[in-house]
Amino acid sequence: MTTQHNILESKVLWEPSETWISQSNLAKFSQVVGFPLLPYDRFHRWSIAQPETFWSAVWDFTNVIGKKGDRIIVPPSDGGMLGAQWFPDSRLNFAENILRGDDWQTAVIEANESGVTQTISLGELRNRVARVQYGLKSLGVSAGDRVAGVVTNGIEGFVALLATTSLGAVWTSCSPDFGPKGIIDRIGQVHPKVLIATLDYQYNGKFYDIRENISAVSKVLNDVSAIVTLSEDANLSINPATKVLSWQELCQNGSSDLDFTRVPFNHPLYILYTSGTTGLPKAIVHSVGGTLLQHLKEHQLHCDVKPGDVMFWYTNTAWMMYPWLLSGLASGAAILLYDGSPIPKDHIGILWEIAEEIGLTHFGTSPKYLDTLMKSGYQVGRNHNLNSLRSVLSCGAPLAAEQYDWIYNEIKQDIMLASISGGTEIIGCFVMGSPIHKVRRGEITCKALGMAVDVLDDRGVSVINEKGELVCTKAFPSMPITFWGEDGDKRYYSAYFEERPGIWSHGDFAEQTIEQTLVIYGRADTTLNPGGVRIGTAEIYRVVEQIPQVQDSIVFGFPVDNDEEIVLCVVTEDGQLDRTLVDHIRKEVRKKASPRHVPRRIYCVKEIPYTINGKKVEGAVRSTVLGQPIKNKGSLANPECLEEFSSLSERSFL
Repeated sequence: MTTQHNILESKVLWEPSETWISQSNLAKFSQVVGFPLLPYDRFHRWSIAQPETFWSAVWDFTNVIGKKGDRIIVPPSDGGMLGAQWFPDSRLNFAENILRGDDWQTAVIEANESGVTQTISLGELRNRVARVQYGLKSLGVSAGDRVAGVVTNGIEGFVALLATTSLGAVWTSCSPDFGPKGIIDRIGQVHPKVLIATLDYQYNGKFYDIRENISAVSKVLNDVSAIVTLSEDANLSINPATKVLSWQELCQNGSSDLDFTRVPFNHPLYILYTSGTTGLPKAIVHSVGGTLLQHLKEHQLHCDVKPGDVMFWYTNTAWMMYPWLLSGLASGAAILLYDGSPIPKDHIGILWEIAEEIGLTHFGTSPKYLDTLMKSGYQVGRNHNLNSLRSVLSCGAPLAAEQYDWIYNEIKQDIMLASISGGTEIIGCFVMGSPIHKVRRGEITCKALGMAVDVLDDRGVSVINEKGELVCTKAFPSMPITFWGEDGDKRYYSAYFEERPGIWSHGDFAEQTIEQTLVIYGRADTTLNPGGVRIGTAEIYRVVEQIPQVQDSIVFGFPVDNDEEIVLCVVTEDGQLDRTLVDHIRKEVRKKASPRHVPRRIYCVKEIPYTINGKKVEGAVRSTVLGQPIKNKGSLANPECLEEFSSLSERSFL
């Protein structure tokens, strides 16, 4: 079968040196467990065939603080994935593992659109967490309670998260750019006892006051007994029975004594939310042990994070990459917390200026950010000294092959580029990068250790060099505990196991190659099906968004006579779309993808809708065009742009 991957040239862009490989954490782990690292696919098979040995070794190698216990896994009685008990005799605390190390170590570097604002040592971080822990105790917070944050990506939110988890309580958060309904649809499901909220923030040089939003939220969240504001001037209209205090008041009576409440491995830690573009966001409950062990494995074995490194991911507090970044402290790295636009007006290189200043080693971002830089002509490597940089990581959408080229040409030649893919549902990754692998153009490097990843066709048969559904066939520690709320277990099963009982169906349209690399073509529920042939939207984006005149685009299927036509909407530089550009788009798609990928209808629009976490929402556009209701506009960053799509089918197209 001819596929997008077959058409792409499989080109090695980077290969680690022998020194790089021998000094990697992955090589050291292999030596410790006494199993040969190469060939990697054999090492990976060992990690999923011997889960007790592998995950026990990860616990030991990463020096997890806590009581491990003798039992590693109690398999489910039906032999499937649901119901596996990991480390059932263990006791541990998440914050205790995050806050380990010497007082003098750099822990957090805080920055915004003006640059670095403060640097905090591990000792100071512990002191701040201790004071907030005392404050939360005084508000009645204990193990199992939920504390919610509507916070920016700054030090206060991080301290609140650590203080919450130090008590064995559960943290959940939204970013402040959500509207009241978006916040209520998320944290309203889990009935938090305390709400910690920023009342204003800045983004792209603009000031935003959200006091009215927080007031509206507080009137609905009846279980909230106290609101902690990150502003002295609260000025909130709330229920009189709800206590309001400032962050300073929360911290003022604390001491430097920090206690850690150790809990079972499967105790709740985080509640994260899916994007909610198809209905009420799913409130996914993640465990203390599963989250910690998964992140330690991913950071140390796949990202090669070492003590003294400095990690960064451009994220807000609503996205799973926020807790993923925070866990970096448990591997001895410092973390950069950046709040603001990644490309502020008239300051396109701000993130790289900060990276140069602080000696950043791991730079995490999205394909959209990289595409914007690429089209701007900004020369990262020439403008900045990035001697410390060892890795660029990307997720949130498939990374185009041309972006691989640009990174090695314009950022740095000797770096480990890792396109990674997983999800909020597993608070981690199924496929990742590696410090021992070659980086191949347009391909994700390898399957993550301990994750029984496969690609199945419509018959349920594992396929290579053919497109299919990304699945996982064996249990792993970071599987969700449940979905919060009524019928949570039932809804959890329905979301991931109903299609293939006993197998996790992740919902990504993917391909595994003969080189054991992977290519992600987009979400399976947004794949196109013209003439009965499944096509991933990412295959079209990869081509279209390399065309200089196209600033952004979105693709969806339009039903016509028991079939569907591919519809492409583009945002152009001048807001115009003429026959010359349309012909060029179709020619490029035909040449670089296939004739079946060529859009039947092409429209010019002003703006493309995204979720607040930066993901395109093809489903919302399709529903709008077809006159169907949008189930959750609260998840969208720019829902007003859908108005333009409501009359799209009536417009002429090229």
